[in-house]
Amino acid sequence: MTTQNPTLEWDAIIAGGGAAGLSAALMLGRARRRVLVVDAGAPRNRFAAHMHGVLGSEGTPPGELVRRGREECAAYGVQFAQGRIEDVEETAGGLRLVQENGTAHTARALIVATGITDLLPDVRGLAERWGTSVLHCPYCHGWEVADQRLGVLATSAASLHQAQMVRQWSDRVTLFSHAAGALAPEAESQLRARDVAIVTAPVTEVLGEGTGLTAVRTADGEEHAVDAIFTAGTPQPHDGFLSRLGLDRAGLPFGTGTALAVDQTGKTSHGRVWAVGNVVSPMANVPMVIGAGAFTGGAVNGALVAEDFALADEVSRT
Repeated sequence: MTTQNPTLEWDAIIAGGGAAGLSAALMLGRARRRVLVVDAGAPRNRFAAHMHGVLGSEGTPPGELVRRGREECAAYGVQFAQGRIEDVEETAGGLRLVQENGTAHTARALIVATGITDLLPDVRGLAERWGTSVLHCPYCHGWEVADQRLGVLATSAASLHQAQMVRQWSDRVTLFSHAAGALAPEAESQLRARDVAIVTAPVTEVLGEGTGLTAVRTADGEEHAVDAIFTAGTPQPHDGFLSRLGLDRAGLPFGTGTALAVDQTGKTSHGRVWAVGNVVSPMANVPMVIGAGAFTGGAVNGALVAEDFALADEVSRT
């Protein structure tokens, strides 16, 4: 990697400035660490108008939480850079990171909080309504569509559980089960016992005006009236920039791919790299990743403290 820009030095760099990354940054800033947050400005929940289930911030727009978080972090000296990290390599005593604009940094620690992209089923009209009338989490959005006509678009056998969950918010639920395969008799019996309708034909299109939803069209030409759809995208973690480090990976739930393998503190198989938030835990909501970010921020500072003492002792012995 070559660049004409000077290399900037940090105690910790945080890749990603959403809830998880900012929470880690806040802890490290308060620990008087020199911290840089590199953020592309495209958090996973940017498609939603409001956050729910976030104690003390119920109904707050996601962008407002980020704005407040950046202000709070900046008060402790945390600095910010717009963009993405393109490459990471080891150096003597640290890491060298390069942004897409060529700016190079060295850091003693890296926290990866870059999140994921939700790869949605290939159905016409679905992606355009993501976060408004096409939803993924009943805890996040179920109250707002309670008692309406709700569809569950299966993406795997795990979607049967999603249909059971959605039934808690409405007694008018339709499971579009094609991608789940043939239902086991017991599973089908339980769904029907709770008045969940089952449509086996593949879904080809969702219909409605603007971001609203009125119906689902299936391959047999039938239209099924719905007001909102719940579905599960396939998580695609944003961690490709770490490929040079060859970090260990672990399987995600329901066979949806892999993510960086981390311990309880968020530490990866590399001694200077941690990962936190949806990039390693796609099902975690905002309060969960805030807590995880705070814990990881503290863990990173603890590792740096230990290194500070070891280095000082080494110098004193020479």
